[in-house]
Amino acid sequence: MSTSGSPPRAGRLGTGHILFLIVAAAAPLSAMVGTVPLAFAFGDGAGVPAAFLFAGVTLLCFSVGYAVSARRTGGSGGFYASVADGLGRPPAVAAGYVALLSYNCATIGLAGALGYFTHLVFAAHGMTVSWEWCAAVGLVLTAVLGYREIALSARVLALLMLGEIGVLAALDVAILARHGLHALPTASFSPHVAAGHGVGVSLMFAFVSFIGFESAALYGKEAKDPRRSVPRATYAAVVLIAGFYALTSWLAVGAVGSDKVREVAGKQMGDLFFVLGDDFLGKAGSTGLQVLLCTSLFAATLALHSAANRYAQVLAEDGLLPRGLAAEHPRHRSPHRASLAQSALTTLVVAGFAVAGLDPYADLTTSMLGLGTLGIVALQALAALSVLGLRLRGGGGHWWRELLAPLLGFAGLAASVWLVVGNFDMLTGSPSKVIAALPWLLPLVALGGLLYAARLRSAHPLRYRLLGTRHTATAAAEQSPASSPALSGDRHA
Repeated sequence: MSTSGSPPRAGRLGTGHILFLIVAAAAPLSAMVGTVPLAFAFGDGAGVPAAFLFAGVTLLCFSVGYAVSARRTGGSGGFYASVADGLGRPPAVAAGYVALLSYNCATIGLAGALGYFTHLVFAAHGMTVSWEWCAAVGLVLTAVLGYREIALSARVLALLMLGEIGVLAALDVAILARHGLHALPTASFSPHVAAGHGVGVSLMFAFVSFIGFESAALYGKEAKDPRRSVPRATYAAVVLIAGFYALTSWLAVGAVGSDKVREVAGKQMGDLFFVLGDDFLGKAGSTGLQVLLCTSLFAATLALHSAANRYAQVLAEDGLLPRGLAAEHPRHRSPHRASLAQSALTTLVVAGFAVAGLDPYADLTTSMLGLGTLGIVALQALAALSVLGLRLRGGGGHWWRELLAPLLGFAGLAASVWLVVGNFDMLTGSPSKVIAALPWLLPLVALGGLLYAARLRSAHPLRYRLLGTRHTATAAAEQSPASSPALSGDRHA
């Protein structure tokens, strides 16, 4: 619904545009450089490629169920709409606020990482630019693109994605060219390695590397054919990310050696892929990896910024945030006020860390990105549960799409939440008790959402009854005179 007073226009996003938006949020190059070495070192070493495949299959099952929800909600509203449709209004309000917190935290964390790694790349080439200035430039570009139409951001992200995937593909080809089939060791998928010591840690890092792929369901209003393009983009993103992560990590195992990869990764950590780039692609290849890491972080920041804006807009439309944030730009059709608010929030938090003299990576990125990641994984599990709720409430549905697939997805995602909570200090890399306590913010925010929904139900029953209905397939029926509050009960109570 447009709040600008202009008539609705057809969306401009196709499946490809949405695919670039959500794959950019997962930041493939950043995941390879920052996450895979940790999984090698602290997980099951050479078995990490199998962990990526397992996570991909699990999330593909989740996507099958999530597609059912996306078709019913018109591919918009994200977790808020999905939970409203399947589990009811109070859980939806809780999910909406948790999503807003999680995506904003993830965006802030990535802005810190962008500043930190861009500063390091400049320093490696003899230039001194503070991380604060690097982050500031990234935030200005994010704010400008976030204010404008989403199709422009999608085109920018497409270029950046081709760059980071291209350099990793070049590394993959170079490893294969040198080592041949020996670059693909069968040990990575042997049961005693793939399910060996540390497999839980590997699975945790594998699941968190997919963060953002589910955000396709936020762009339905801006898509040409949301009921087709949103599910297709989600499926394609899971297959692309899982296949790419599994193959690249497998080749890295082959390049280093399956019996040495844990030890080498433990020593080199974030430098592992830069060392491989220098060895297999030459100095120019290593430099390309460094530069494209920065563009990958910018792409992820922009993608998650766009997702956070759309959650703010959806919640504002339903009166759960100030309604001004729901405004749609008359020309760009973007949630421009929500974008400005998100940019201001990110700037304030990043500036606060800078003024306090805290480390942009060890303090800002690890804490904010860790909390955002945990919240998004928990919401994925809740969204899978909401599809099961649809089946129970409707008393039917397809056995695979609406029962077994979401059940398998929920089981895998619930296990992932348990792993992330149990290893939160490892995910953030911080021994701080304050950071270790951050996961408690999520249930506190969820509880606040439940209590606010209960207050709306008693004090403003009409407002309460309209929560989430604009995104559901049954919205028109629910808002018809025959289903007015005076004539019918609340099936989502």
